[in-house]
Amino acid sequence: MLGLIILRSPIFRSNANKYLAYAVIGLSFALLSLASELTEDSQQNMLVFFIDIFCTGALFPVLVLLFIVNQVDHPFRQSSNRWWFFTPHLFTVAISALDAVVAPTNTFFLIQPLIDVAGGLLFLLVLVFIPGVLLYAYSFIKYADNRREKRWLTQLWFLVSIIMASWVLSILFAMFSLINLDAVMETIALGVIFLIHWTTYVGIFKFRLAKDQEEIRTLIKKWKSDSLKPNISQPSMSPPINGEKRNAVLTEENLYFKKLEALCVNERIYLNNTLDRAQVAEMLGISPGYISQLVNTITGDNFSTYINRYRVEAVKAMITNSEFNNYSLLAIGLESGFSSKTTFHTAFKKLTGMTPNMYRKTHK
Repeated sequence: MLGLIILRSPIFRSNANKYLAYAVIGLSFALLSLASELTEDSQQNMLVFFIDIFCTGALFPVLVLLFIVNQVDHPFRQSSNRWWFFTPHLFTVAISALDAVVAPTNTFFLIQPLIDVAGGLLFLLVLVFIPGVLLYAYSFIKYADNRREKRWLTQLWFLVSIIMASWVLSILFAMFSLINLDAVMETIALGVIFLIHWTTYVGIFKFRLAKDQEEIRTLIKKWKSDSLKPNISQPSMSPPINGEKRNAVLTEENLYFKKLEALCVNERIYLNNTLDRAQVAEMLGISPGYISQLVNTITGDNFSTYINRYRVEAVKAMITNSEFNNYSLLAIGLESGFSSKTTFHTAFKKLTGMTPNMYRKTHK
């Protein structure tokens, strides 16, 4: 399911994530096959039988290699030589399929020894092939664009290497009856489950979120240089709580309010998700309490709502701008100054009457 989400979601879809999605799907099928073997149900379920044939240990590290190559945008991603890495996997599938076909026939005793020899030689090849592919994959991590990307690719490579090394060593030890393979495989399965969820959440979701925020931040800088002109109007305010009191302060206080509006419109201070009354008061040279009184008297809003109105307008401007079509709503909200997903969704719905996702669909 997680692999299909990565493949189908426009937020996570990319050439690199395509290979990672295939790897996640392959691991999920391998877990299904393992569970069937441990429950001795593999002969009764044809689906699991075919999964067992096509999910080989030689496939997963190749998919990880292609993911890393595409993620760092290395020229090898377009090389025709990359397809040769699938050769051990294809040979393994062919031998397993041949074994499945020959076993029920009368020629079993003639062909089976050849299949056993070929399978053994191929297994030894795979034992060398897997660490070789992983080491080759590691050599591409140095081409990552930034430290964050390099760190998460290294962490992914390290976890994959542990899983694959554990799998290979377990099979080797089991061949010499040194361990109980079923018990070890159960432990490895837990590690695979952790790897799948870590890769999907920490790797893809959080890394994509951070990358989106970084790119959105670059676009926002263009706003300040006027190379990108967002459609951010001054947000409409709630009616003042007391009209007479408002008129009484439209002398000295209004000068401070104009300065506050200038800071929001021109300097976009609301983009700072740690902005509070004390910081704004220091910018204006007045007390925090005076800020609250000023905003509440003139706009009818408290300070938090007043700032959030500008943030919501910024989100609306990004949502309706084609430059931001491929960025997640959460990344847009966080870069507009909201400190979390909850505060973003709550404030946006309160001030617009709809969720960010509804607003995006309405204005597509």
